[in-house]
Amino acid sequence: MPSIMRIVLPALAAASVAYGDVSATTTIQNAGDATALASCSTFSGSIAIATGTTDDIAFSGVKVLNGNLVANSNANMKRISASDLEQLNGEMNLKELTRLVAVDFPKLKKIDSIKWESLPNLQSIGFTASVEQAKKVDIQNTAVRSLTGINIQQAQTVKIANNQYINEISMQLGNVSTALDFSDNNKAVKVDLPNLIWAANLTFRFCGSVSLPSLAKLNGSLGLINNGFETFSAPNLTEVGEALAIVGNEQLNNLTFPLLKKITDNLQIANNSKLVEVKGFPQLESIGGAFDISGNMTAVETPELDNVKGAFNLQSSENITSACSFYQGLKDKKLVQGKFFCRGVLVDPSTEGTKPKDQSGAKTGAASTLSAANGALGLAAMAAVLLL
Repeated sequence: MPSIMRIVLPALAAASVAYGDVSATTTIQNAGDATALASCSTFSGSIAIATGTTDDIAFSGVKVLNGNLVANSNANMKRISASDLEQLNGEMNLKELTRLVAVDFPKLKKIDSIKWESLPNLQSIGFTASVEQAKKVDIQNTAVRSLTGINIQQAQTVKIANNQYINEISMQLGNVSTALDFSDNNKAVKVDLPNLIWAANLTFRFCGSVSLPSLAKLNGSLGLINNGFETFSAPNLTEVGEALAIVGNEQLNNLTFPLLKKITDNLQIANNSKLVEVKGFPQLESIGGAFDISGNMTAVETPELDNVKGAFNLQSSENITSACSFYQGLKDKKLVQGKFFCRGVLVDPSTEGTKPKDQSGAKTGAASTLSAANGALGLAAMAAVLLL
């Protein structure tokens, strides 16, 4: 590997133009090594900070980095900064930096990828100018309080997970082409994505509130798992390209999808103990997989539904005779193509595959196995959605 001086001295003579092979990696051992790069306004190649570095590392003068910036498994470095960096055409990979308290990039606006993991003392993000372009954002196991400074408009993937102190997640994100996952952060975290119109897969787990007022179409799945909010609405969502799973949201009592017409794979609603009425699907016409709803509902209504390609399972601890009569009518007309089970007044209503008992103690027989035509998600795939 070339020494730092072999990299820097030619750059000095090149009067701040790009230098070097973008596949090369320069290792920074101390603050002096970083300072030596100041004459390179554009630096081509990746920069790695050595695990034994104890200095604060500051890159001044570099405006564009064509490569990755990597710092892993360093127990002593407290600060990393780049006062002039505007564009990072690579990944900022920071991992297992146990004493890191500051990441200061006040002019940074464009980056390919942010990947931070195990930064237990990092509380704030020093992106003063706000990063507006990033393909991937993955921030896990940090002490950050908010994502202020990351305000991207589109992305391939966004994952914010296991950040126990984060209070708010708000950004102007308009579309997500692969997946967005906000899971296991502060249980009171407020999620606000006012401009999100289109996405592939969305997962929200252990969130205090989730606002998606503009979401119109999902190419993949939506999972709402173990959240603390009382209400959830997707007022403009018309189509779900794969599964819709609403599971274990103990405070949820109001659920509305007023424009939703089509779910391509499974609909699963389960273990939402305060959701006593499921009436929030007034336009739902088609479910390409299974219909699987269980809980203590007194009413379940999908008045426009006329096509369920998979199995049908509806179980409740309460009397749902009216609902079962409606759905039996669909089954009689062969509008439910899979096996059918609908029953109320059960001791322990549950999802497909269980053997429920009515409140007299008599067994009702096992609910049918979910089977969905045209490649719809089975239970194993649904479990994968829930465990994202």
